Amino acid sequence: MKIIMGIFATVAVFFMVGCQEEVYYGKIDKTPYATKECRKSLHFGREIDSKSKIDKIIVYKKKRKLYTYRAGKQINEFRISLGDKGGANSGKKVRVGDYCTPEGSYTIVRKKCDRRLYKSLMISYPNRADRARARRKGVKPGGYITIHAQPKWNASGRADSYTLNKDWTEGCIAVTNKSMDNLWKSVKNGTRIIIYP
Repeated sequence: MKIIMGIFATVAVFFMVGCQEEVYYGKIDKTPYATKECRKSLHFGREIDSKSKIDKIIVYKKKRKLYTYRAGKQINEFRISLGDKGGANSGKKVRVGDYCTPEGSYTIVRKKCDRRLYKSLMISYPNRADRARARRKGVKPGGYITIHAQPKWNASGRADSYTLNKDWTEGCIAVTNKSMDNLWKSVKNGTRIIIYP
C-alpha cells in the first residue's frame, strides 16, 4: 500500500509541475552590456536606416502598446511594460520616485547605449505641464524617463514573454531588445512621442 501511495504521490507531483506556467527569474548577471560598437555607430550617425525612419511614436498605456508612424501611416506595433506602481492604472507621473509612467506630449531627446538596459531613448519628461503639476503639489517631478530595452539577464530574449506581462520599470517604457533594435534604427532625436492613458 505504501508503495502504491508513493507512486501516486510522485505522479501527482509531476502532473502539477507540468501544468504550471514556466517562470523566468533570470540569473544575476553583473557584467554590463558591451557598448563600444554601439557608441561608435551612434557617434558617426550610422545607426539610422533612412528607409526605416519614423516621425511619431504613440503609446497607449492601457493597451500596453507602442506604435510608430511615418507620414500618418502606422509602421510598427510593439508590446511594452510600464512603471511598476500600477502600470496603466497608475495615472500620470507626478513626482520623483512614484514609479508611474508619464502621460502627455514629448520628444525623444537622446539616444543612449546603455550598459544596464542595452539601449534607451530618453523622453523629454518633464514638460511644462508636468513641472506645473509637481509645483502645485509641492514635489519634484523627477526625470530621466526613457524607452529602454531589457536587463542583461534577459539579453537573449528568452524571458520576453515574462517581462512583457509584468510592469516592472521605474516609470519608463520597456520593450524587448529586438523591438529596441527596430526603434534604434528608425528614431532620430526630436521624434515626437505622445503617451496616452
